[in-house]
Amino acid sequence: MTTWGDAGLAEPLFVAVIGLIGLIASPLAELLIAKMLPRVGPMPGWGARITTAAITGALSGAFALRVGADPALPAFVLFVILGVQLARIDISLHLLPDPLVLLLLTGCLFLLLGAALSGGPWSSLARALAGTAILFVIYLALALISPAGLGMGDVKLAAPVGLYLGYLGWSQLLYGGLLGFVLNGVVTVVVVARKRKERTAEVAHGPSMIGAAVGIGLLFS
Repeated sequence: MTTWGDAGLAEPLFVAVIGLIGLIASPLAELLIAKMLPRVGPMPGWGARITTAAITGALSGAFALRVGADPALPAFVLFVILGVQLARIDISLHLLPDPLVLLLLTGCLFLLLGAALSGGPWSSLARALAGTAILFVIYLALALISPAGLGMGDVKLAAPVGLYLGYLGWSQLLYGGLLGFVLNGVVTVVVVARKRKERTAEVAHGPSMIGAAVGIGLLFS
């Protein structure tokens, strides 16, 4: 990936504002999801709402601190807002709603296109599109080989995750994809050990994919 904005020049007020945007957007996203996607159920409890809002706000501010006023920052913030919601839903329902995954993909693609039109590197956008296809195909192949290990929701989520990681760089795409499986393996071992579940498919894979992507983005953007 080419040069990002200097994180040292990101003013504290700017970081606070972006964090506040994430904090406010989280409950708004939950409200829209509850109204437009009834299959995911009503609004979550206050504990879940406070937790997701705090995580979303903190990660949004962290990206603002990391990349500064980069043209791609809105795409990163959107990935965080919708990614946290998808992780929440997957943990509670073992479900990754297609409309929400599609919104994440198209929304981030639109914002990354805007970043390129605003002076960002077109090569990064081309790499993002390649990352989308690469990670989707890999997940699809793995799901066909071992349908008990991955669901089609995970396969579809691989597209926006690949878009995001591909925009960051080839190394980020590689390590982010691998880290998702590593994190899921750790979570699976812990859940099986604590709850003595025999079916590892009951462990949601989506949160590990999103967590790995966000972690790679913050560490290596």
